[in-house]
Amino acid sequence: MAAAADLIVDGRFEQGRDTFWAGEGVALTRSGRQLCADVSAGGDTWDRLIGVNGLKLEPGLHYRLSLSTAADPARAVSARIQRGAEPWTVQSEFSIAGAPERAPFSADFMASEEDEAQLIFPLGGAEKSWRFCIDDLSLVEIEASAGAASRANQGPAIRVNQLGYFTDGPKRATVISDARRAISFQLIDAGDAVVGEGTTRPSGFDPSAGVRTHVADFSAYAVPGNGYRLVSGDWTSDRFSISDDLYGRLRVDALSWFYPQRSGIQIRGDIAGKAYARPAGHIGVAPNEGDQSVGCLTGDEAKALYGDWSCSYRLDVSGGWYDAGDHGKYAVNGAVSVAQLLATFERGRVFGGAASPVLGDRLSHIPESGNGIPDLLDEARWELQFLLAMMVPDGEPLAGMVHHKIHDTEWSSPPMLPSEDPKPRALHRPSTAATFDVAAVAAQASRLFAKDNPTFAATLLSAARKAWVAANANPVLLAPKSDGNSGGGDYDDDDASDELYWAAAELFLTTGEATYLDALRASPHWSGDVLPSTGAFHWRNVAGFARLQLALYGVALPKAELDMVRSSVLTAARTFLSLQAAEPFGQIYRPANHQYDWGSNQLILQNIIVLSTAFDLSGDKAFLNAARESMDYILGRNAMAMSYITGYGARSPENQHSRWYAHQVDPTLPNPPVGSLAGGPNSTPVDAIAKQRLQGCAPQTCYADDIEAYGSNEITINWNAPLVYVASFLADAR
Repeated sequence: MAAAADLIVDGRFEQGRDTFWAGEGVALTRSGRQLCADVSAGGDTWDRLIGVNGLKLEPGLHYRLSLSTAADPARAVSARIQRGAEPWTVQSEFSIAGAPERAPFSADFMASEEDEAQLIFPLGGAEKSWRFCIDDLSLVEIEASAGAASRANQGPAIRVNQLGYFTDGPKRATVISDARRAISFQLIDAGDAVVGEGTTRPSGFDPSAGVRTHVADFSAYAVPGNGYRLVSGDWTSDRFSISDDLYGRLRVDALSWFYPQRSGIQIRGDIAGKAYARPAGHIGVAPNEGDQSVGCLTGDEAKALYGDWSCSYRLDVSGGWYDAGDHGKYAVNGAVSVAQLLATFERGRVFGGAASPVLGDRLSHIPESGNGIPDLLDEARWELQFLLAMMVPDGEPLAGMVHHKIHDTEWSSPPMLPSEDPKPRALHRPSTAATFDVAAVAAQASRLFAKDNPTFAATLLSAARKAWVAANANPVLLAPKSDGNSGGGDYDDDDASDELYWAAAELFLTTGEATYLDALRASPHWSGDVLPSTGAFHWRNVAGFARLQLALYGVALPKAELDMVRSSVLTAARTFLSLQAAEPFGQIYRPANHQYDWGSNQLILQNIIVLSTAFDLSGDKAFLNAARESMDYILGRNAMAMSYITGYGARSPENQHSRWYAHQVDPTLPNPPVGSLAGGPNSTPVDAIAKQRLQGCAPQTCYADDIEAYGSNEITINWNAPLVYVASFLADAR
């Protein structure tokens, strides 16, 4: 590649031709072949700016920003490439150490916007006046690394939902192509006959995928069948079906996934499949210490995390689900996961019709199947009993509060069956968030178990009331972030207001009592925007889930307030529709700066649940069709050309992060079971695999099917729970 032209004019500040500008509170001087900014004290970061405009970048090309800097006194400085006019969309942002001695800095990035850009340095917020100097500033195009350039070009050029499309629903595919004009395509059936044809809609550069795209729309074709494919010249897609029965099997597989996640019970091969049979984990059989009598964390780590907190009791916290691919069990994540299984049942009961399979007791592969109680409730009960056991006993300090988590005191590594885990176990300090979460899910479960098990329902409601009182008495007992070496995930959270809102919502829905309605009205989330397109809700922010519950089942609310709640859901869903129309891959997910979050697939599913709620409330089929199309991304219409659900589609993950589904490192162990959802692309490289293989990845391609790639390839209960909900909704809704 020939030397690229520098987009920065006079970046060595030798000719007096640079075009840098300064905002209020900053004085620029040029001397000694450098540009210096004398910055006055005070203001916010954005109150003191310097920058240069007129940068013409081409989307999809890669660039290198280089410069030398000095800051006196030392101060970290941000450099930001952004759109040169409102809304100032950020393409890339970098942090520069800013030492008093001049030091070089360089960073590579991929351009994602066609609009003219600017380079700015926000310099405000210092307590004292200071000086920032730059020299040798350069911005040039570079060749992309082979990995960054090619990942979205692997697989077929035509990306489809590898499971299939509904006969009466949208049928769209994404074509990876640099062509600036429409491309012709044909729809081919299983007998290789052309049954449809059309031309693509050029969709331009997709910064989340790092490629130029087209959309092929064949929605008008509605003949059921298997083995269809799209063809354009030498390109051909994976095969897919057109059918009205696409998600019934996925509902079963996604729910059956929870049984082999169970702790404290033998997993039977005749139920889960021979490959998945294993002994019970953590029942006190060597080398396990067991979960039947677990004490609180002690020693230096406990003091560092929780100060003087301690406990003298021991709890039987056996049972429940292992949270992910390790042996930890966490109240906050467990609560939101079981809540979404319960929500699947409630949605089926209210909106799915009397014949909905979610009401049956032979829906999934579990030991309790056929006992006369719906399988969804049986599976939920396994986790609910564990959550109740995590409560601090009466008579103890913090009685009624819920321990945040229980896990090993040191990390273990794959491969390791739960029954072979030799590490000591410990309870961690109760938290306000965990306690409100358990209050919420116990109240929710109470109304759903009332018919099939009134005794258990009464126990649940009593526990919910107790947890509500305890959490309100301890409103800021927050879970801290550790150094990452504690043997389990942190699930830290510095705001429990959303958990309070959820608990009040479920308690009101179950009891109708004014106390809980008053708490709802007092919440900042009562009328706030709680359904963002970045991911409507997740374990750390449950306000969005509470809003949907109120919208669907809050018939006891005063009409004006119920109308307000429901209107907010419909408004969010309509916003999602407009976002989807601009996405070449059809997904409803718009993270800030296109940076995909940990668990991005789960966040897409939660947004689909917002659409499902809007459909249930309104009957507007636009919401149903949008939910169907957003699921295309999960099932293969994405930059990786991969279905992220094991066993579904032409290519799907086989090596998700797990200690017992660890075939990649121990051939005697199985791969994850059919119906396992991988977490999905993650723009932040948190594991060694990502740091080694995914440098410079376009957001949608920041994924690796490797057992050690836990940042993108994790399996967890809170990934699969919304998958159960979405699969059930799509199987039932018409």
